[in-house]
Amino acid sequence: MFTGIIETLGKVTALRKEESNLHITIKSTLTPELKIDQSVAHNGVCLTVIAIEDDTYTVTAIDETLQKTSIGALKVNSYVNLERAMILGTRLDGHIVQGHVDQTGVCTAIEEKDGSAVFSFEYNADYNNVTIEKGSITIDGTSLTVFNSGKNTFSVAIIPYTFENTVFNTYKIGTVVNLEFDVIGKYVAKLIAK
Repeated sequence: MFTGIIETLGKVTALRKEESNLHITIKSTLTPELKIDQSVAHNGVCLTVIAIEDDTYTVTAIDETLQKTSIGALKVNSYVNLERAMILGTRLDGHIVQGHVDQTGVCTAIEEKDGSAVFSFEYNADYNNVTIEKGSITIDGTSLTVFNSGKNTFSVAIIPYTFENTVFNTYKIGTVVNLEFDVIGKYVAKLIAK
């Protein structure tokens, strides 16, 4: 979670395309405080730190991000607003996750997207859980952003780092996964139902 209060500026020092992904290297005074797999907002776009070297770090923007934000327009020497995830006793990357599985879902499709992968899932709508476009979902403990949200279906985009360092690299069509729906969305849905 972020607050929208910018901590500092970063300077783009390198851009590298890898299929449809864009790896962005940024020089920042925040770099010594960052760690790999940490979320940082870049001009309001949350991206995952995948590498750190000296006073620079690298993040990856997938095609979905490049199509729907201004991140793809960055050039070497561009500046970006930076904000780390807010702290609630400790840094809170991703979204509020309770670790309480709401139900299981099934992987219905896996599609390569020029360096990234889109995983689609279906779940039983009888439990009254919902996803929303650009809302949060936890799949086997991994905090992700929903797109293609339907009545009982949704998709998530997975960057190579997440694929390589989570159980997503073991998924096949038919794999059953644990789902934790966004806690705020669950409360809102419950209040509206009353």
